[in-house]
Amino acid sequence: LHLSAVKLAELHSDLKIQEKDELSWKKLKAEGLDEDGEKEAKLRRNLNVIMTKYGMNGKKDSQLVDTNYIKDGTESDTLDDPRLEKLWSKAKTSGKFSDEELDKLWREFKHHKEKIHEYNILLETVSRTEDMHKNVINPSEENLVKEEILHNKHRELKEKLRSINQGFERLRKVSHQGYDTTSEFEEPRVIDLWDMAKSANFTEKELESFREELKHFEAKIEKHHHYQKQLEISHEKLKHVEGTGDKEHLNRKKEKYAMLEEKTKELGYKVKKHLQDLSSRISQGLQHNEL
Repeated sequence: LHLSAVKLAELHSDLKIQEKDELSWKKLKAEGLDEDGEKEAKLRRNLNVIMTKYGMNGKKDSQLVDTNYIKDGTESDTLDDPRLEKLWSKAKTSGKFSDEELDKLWREFKHHKEKIHEYNILLETVSRTEDMHKNVINPSEENLVKEEILHNKHRELKEKLRSINQGFERLRKVSHQGYDTTSEFEEPRVIDLWDMAKSANFTEKELESFREELKHFEAKIEKHHHYQKQLEISHEKLKHVEGTGDKEHLNRKKEKYAMLEEKTKELGYKVKKHLQDLSSRISQGLQHNEL
């Protein structure tokens, strides 16, 4: 796959969560609690996203590369959207951002690209489900494709589209004006969650509690970013030492690399599981708004 050390650690975390979700689903299925197949369909969508994200779906150039443009000097990945490309180009040449801020902004643009990609996968799934529903000849077959499945998927589409629109407006604003030093959060995923939480059916007390939890979540993400950077540095040093023939030095570097790799995987899993839990809580609040 030619993945970097960081991307391999991320793949491990994603697959670990997928495996846990599939084991939970098998237990539910055995108890007859997924009769409409909605949870199984969601698992398949999630696996499709993972395979596409890491270039495992058999399609060329489909991998969402996580590059550090400051390190290489150029962005080896594209944003696949003329509007995003235009905003990014404007931000780079505006002189309003430090190197560190540009690095942070690039992560926001990449996060937005991934959201659009996940939305498109879900949209394709919904379209196929609707086609199946239209092609039902025998009325008794309608039990196989229930209206509730389509309703849930359309609601999920609506939530993802809302998040995409909010995210684009934020990118447009930041690209033109620079970062707001008084901004409460910096991490793209946390900003998304906070924007959606404010639209959900939370009381003031619940919203304040959620804000505090997001602060802890952002600190966890920052710690994960730190270990990702250390893992990349360790990987580069390991490659350098491999060419020297110094076995003792090489063994020390291998031990440090293995320790950093394991810690990065562990933190990646915790971050993604926490994100999954927070997103689920907000989704329930948004659903309550629609009732």
